[in-house]
Amino acid sequence: MNGKEAELMLLRLRLFMGSVIGTFVLLLMLCLGSQNISERSVVNLGVGRTVPLPQGFVVGMAILCGVFSGGASAALLGPNGDD
Repeated sequence: MNGKEAELMLLRLRLFMGSVIGTFVLLLMLCLGSQNISERSVVNLGVGRTVPLPQGFVVGMAILCGVFSGGASAALLGPNGDD
């Protein structure tokens, strides 16, 4: 492994860890913000159902899944750096 490949690997690792940390911070804010929401709904998972969750929490979790998967795919599937 030469220096350029190691530099590219460290860049991808930083991008991936930034995505993980950013998603965790957003999850923390989502959990704190959805404590006192009165409207609750049940999510049907196909094999079972969840407990009644606030609707904002369900939508927020969908957004967080998108943020994580987008950040991770951008970090891991980026260009190789070949000239």
